[in-house]
Amino acid sequence: MLLPTTALDRVLGDKTAKSFAKNLGLFSVADLLQHYPRRYSNRGELTPIANLPIGESLSIVAEVVDARERRMKGRVSHILEVRITDGSGFLSLTFFNQAWRQKDLKPGVRGLFAGKIGEYQGKLQLAHPDYELFPEEVSEFDAKAWADQPIPIYPASANVTTWMIQRALGIILDTLEEIPDEVSAELQKKHKLLSINDALEKIHRPTTKSEIASSKKTLVYREAFLLQANLIQRRLDNEQAPATARTSKSGGYLERFDSALPFTLTDGQIEVGSEITSDIAKTYPMNRLLQGEVGSGKTLVALRAMLAVADSDGQSALLAPTEVLASQHFRSIEKSLGEELSKEVGLTLLTGQLPTDARKKAMLQVVSGKARIVIGTHALFSEKVQFYDLGLVVIDEQHRFGVEQREKLRLKGKLSPHVLTMTATPIPRTLAVTVFGDMSVSSLTELPAGRKEIDSHVVRAGDPALVSRVWSRVAEEIAKGHQAFVVCPKIDETEKELSGASVEKTVAQLRKNAALSGVRIQELHGRMDADQKSQIMQAFSAKEIDLLVSTTVIEVGVDVPNATTMVILDADNFGISQLHQLRGRVGRGSAKGLCLLLTAAEDDSIALQRIEAVAAESDGFKLSEIDLELRREGDVLGASQSGGRSSLRLLRVIQDSELIQKVRVELEELFEVDPLLANHPTLRLAIDQANAAENLAKG
Repeated sequence: MLLPTTALDRVLGDKTAKSFAKNLGLFSVADLLQHYPRRYSNRGELTPIANLPIGESLSIVAEVVDARERRMKGRVSHILEVRITDGSGFLSLTFFNQAWRQKDLKPGVRGLFAGKIGEYQGKLQLAHPDYELFPEEVSEFDAKAWADQPIPIYPASANVTTWMIQRALGIILDTLEEIPDEVSAELQKKHKLLSINDALEKIHRPTTKSEIASSKKTLVYREAFLLQANLIQRRLDNEQAPATARTSKSGGYLERFDSALPFTLTDGQIEVGSEITSDIAKTYPMNRLLQGEVGSGKTLVALRAMLAVADSDGQSALLAPTEVLASQHFRSIEKSLGEELSKEVGLTLLTGQLPTDARKKAMLQVVSGKARIVIGTHALFSEKVQFYDLGLVVIDEQHRFGVEQREKLRLKGKLSPHVLTMTATPIPRTLAVTVFGDMSVSSLTELPAGRKEIDSHVVRAGDPALVSRVWSRVAEEIAKGHQAFVVCPKIDETEKELSGASVEKTVAQLRKNAALSGVRIQELHGRMDADQKSQIMQAFSAKEIDLLVSTTVIEVGVDVPNATTMVILDADNFGISQLHQLRGRVGRGSAKGLCLLLTAAEDDSIALQRIEAVAAESDGFKLSEIDLELRREGDVLGASQSGGRSSLRLLRVIQDSELIQKVRVELEELFEVDPLLANHPTLRLAIDQANAAENLAKG
């Protein structure tokens, strides 16, 4: 929305503006206008004191029961104690040397009280709370209207209370000029929307509940409208960027590879392959997301696309998040291609931990164009790495790379390269972009024949018998000839900023565990050099190691079909995406997989909800929706990857998905008739301003 960007100090004064900026991250009039109430109370509503969480800052509506002053022992100081109630319990307000407040805080007076809930001698209390009292004498008619009037309760802090925000908004709303409307009059009428000014007035200063509903409806629609407009514009801009069309040729690398495959491609792989082939044959860059469960064949689909690019004398770069995964991709692709084809396409590995000579040789292969398929890590972002003709960028586990990092690699092409991103578990931002339609999306839902579902269980760390059973269960699997992983949040005890078990301590404990006597245990973590990690993984693959204790370096790409069991220690340290990815390392062969999630997370905590969700659900796409609901969408249009402060204010990807799709259809029709938005100058201006703001944020 084209809201005023005036700095808050020019409207509210320097002191207030600094407090709003420091405590709430609000800097402009637009920021404050979009700082919407998180809920509404009313003067007739009493919040249950009995359930107030200790240690949290909040606001409650309550009535004064009594007030008394007492002197502190051995001091000249006085304490004013005021008891308030909401009908479900009592709460004490304490004021030091402020006896004058007793004149206002009389029995029967009601108001809004705010502060941090504490406990003293077994009683709930607020020390030096802020408060705003309700008027006492009003007519019967006014009293009812006044009692029913909603009170906006804002996301606040100890230093910036909800009514400080309300007063500041009152100043702004009283002087707010007419805001230009991006939504046409026809659409406003069709959806029964308020004007922007009315919507802002009624969400911040409602007189009835129906005004809240109508203002939210209007503002949610406008959020969906502007986001869709930006995303459609991005797609149109992308289609204007030149790219080299890439096609395979008769008798070329792709045809030879397909004819040598020892198995038949699944219907899904054929369909997705056709979508990608069609995209890269166009003269504007592909921007496609390939989603698929672990083992669904995403890498094979990507390899076929890279071979098609090689057929047109172009280069492809496969970007992996870790050295372990990059090396595994290299070996896997080398095996799939065979020795002869690997040499012909110049298959090259380029990582930061390669020896200097090998690194220089790899970089020369890349810049000369002899390396038509390059597998690498973050090292590919280096300014020293130059491509001869980069035609396709494949990003594996795209959530491990920031937007700016991916952009650096994209800019290494003479023209914009085609981009294929892959993930086994869409994270919130990815799912949000998918729902909003910014990318083309392909999904592989078929799993290899014979693949069994992984049994997953939550194990509470406070139950010694269950924890002991975990290691007995691991020993049983190893006795059957299988292998197991144990995952820890950190490497050693020096990482004090991280909580949870460490690899080094866990290895020492497991080697002393009687249940694991004779078991060959090895550790693996990110501080090891590339050769060490590669040797350990090869030894594990060769069944020379029974139990691998590791950090999340094995999160993606590690393929050991004989590994059937995974134990994740302090699982509450990991997100849903990580837990699902880690679990995907086992059960990749014919034997059934087992994943045990150990946690000390408290009952009803978000952390426990995440773990229980993973244990109960094996579908990565459903888990991504749960993740989205728990973590929010992240910054849908910007560089922020996930969680934290969402650029969405009222719009919710899951619950508003139907509205989002309807709005997209309306905007596609609008852009089709008026692609330059000549007849919609306000919408054009809003899109341009949003793009300018994002470019400024990128630096």
